[in-house]
Amino acid sequence: MMAKTEIRFSGSGGQGLLLSARILAAAQARQGRFVAQSNAYEPVSRGGLSRSDLVISEGEADFPLARRLDYLLILDAAGLGVSDHLLSPRSLVLADAELVPDPPRGDFATRALPFVETARSLGNPRVTNIVALGTLCALSGVCPPEMLLDRVLAMTPAKFDRLNRDAFAAGLAMAVPEPV
Repeated sequence: MMAKTEIRFSGSGGQGLLLSARILAAAQARQGRFVAQSNAYEPVSRGGLSRSDLVISEGEADFPLARRLDYLLILDAAGLGVSDHLLSPRSLVLADAELVPDPPRGDFATRALPFVETARSLGNPRVTNIVALGTLCALSGVCPPEMLLDRVLAMTPAKFDRLNRDAFAAGLAMAVPEPV
C-alpha cells in the first residue's frame, strides 16, 4: 500500500456506503494506520446522494479530505459526476453494472461489476455493500481479507453473519484481474 490511499464510496442513501467506509476504516486502524473519514449525504434516509471518503496513511494525514482518489466505488447512478474531478491515471473506478449503466471513463481504469445482482443471488440485495467491499479489498490490497471480514462481522448484527460471510466471499471471488 502507498504512503497515502484515498477511497470514496459513492451512491445513494440506504446502500450501506457509510457503514462500508466505517468497516474499512476500523480494519485500517487495527493495522496501525491513520484514517480520516468524511461523509456527505442529502437529507433523506433513502435515495439521495450519499458518499463517504477515507484518507488512509502511515502517519498523520496533512489534509483529512480526499483530493485525488485511488479508488472510487459507485453503487448507484446518484453517485455519478460528483467525483470525476478527483480521478487520475492511477485511479480505479468500481461501478455496479446494473445501477450505474454509464460509469466514468477516462485515463483511469474502470470496472463495471454485478454487485447488486450478486447480492440478490445470495437472497438479500442489502448486502450489496459487503459484496463490493470484498471486491475492493481484493483489487486494492489495502487490507488483508481476513482482517476486513473480522470487522464486517464485528460491526454488523450477528444474525447476518452467514449472509455477510457469503457476500464478502462473493466479492473476493469477483475480483478477477482484467486480461491485458
